[in-house]
Amino acid sequence: MENQQVLRGDGAIRRESPYGSSKENTYAGVVSFMRRQYTKDLTGVELAVTGVPLDIATTNRPGARLGPRAIRSASSQLGVLLPYPWGINPFDDYAVIDYGDCWLDVHNPSTVKETIVAHARTILDAGARMLTLGGDHYISYPLLVAHAEKFGKPLSLIHFDAHCDTWPDDRPDSLNHGSMFYKAVKEGLIDAQHSVQIGIRTWNDDFMGIRILDAPWVHENGVKATIAKIIDIVGERPAYLTFDVDGLDPAFAPGTGTPVPGGLSTAQALSIIRGLTSIDMVGADVVEVAPAYDHADITALAAAHVTSELICLFRQRAHERRQT
Repeated sequence: MENQQVLRGDGAIRRESPYGSSKENTYAGVVSFMRRQYTKDLTGVELAVTGVPLDIATTNRPGARLGPRAIRSASSQLGVLLPYPWGINPFDDYAVIDYGDCWLDVHNPSTVKETIVAHARTILDAGARMLTLGGDHYISYPLLVAHAEKFGKPLSLIHFDAHCDTWPDDRPDSLNHGSMFYKAVKEGLIDAQHSVQIGIRTWNDDFMGIRILDAPWVHENGVKATIAKIIDIVGERPAYLTFDVDGLDPAFAPGTGTPVPGGLSTAQALSIIRGLTSIDMVGADVVEVAPAYDHADITALAAAHVTSELICLFRQRAHERRQT
């Protein structure tokens, strides 16, 4: 590991190892997620942070294609302090890189799904876990395809959102950020009975058997009860976690394509995620940041903090696996 006192600035391109951190000015330098090394070399990498800048599947306001860039920029301040309340540098003993973005031919939409699947396979087949920055929520569908291939299907889904995204759509080639989990259930990628959606506050006549902890339930029952319920539903099964920033109330995340009042606070969401240390999380994504509608970067900041918490969860599980 490198001496933090020696390497000062632009660690994203100067650091030669996926371990450790560099001294950075938060307002300057080459931006990667939390200043991780930018590289396509997956040798020895345990977690690859990567972006999928897609927003052609949106049904309301576009702009999520700029989400990965905004989240990386907002994360700059997180790269200079120990994450709270963990109090450890997760990069001291956990090999994390920024793998850059998935290149998409958005002028040829029929290629989008398989391009994302192939991108994910490259990372997963190298033995790394994957933490993806969106992009609109459609990207979770091809990511689930790749993760289910790698870790076995069906997976459990832990889904933070204002919307259930299980509206019917049986067209195999459609790009729709409101039907991904309908397809995932139909294709056996996720186990509905052992999956849970948190923060929901839009109606669907058929939630396809997925357990719903809607926003009013979370507000009424609190963070600890929500954590306990998620753990009870998912148990020890391999789980994929997806966090749509519109799961947060627009007061905390205005910069998104389909905001819905009445959602979770940032404090609630971060506390719930921190409580999921027993979950066997095999992959995760944070999606739907649309910077054009943001104010003072608060949505991008929320997404960056959620992503940082997920890194700490990944690191803790990896540490536990090493000890067994």
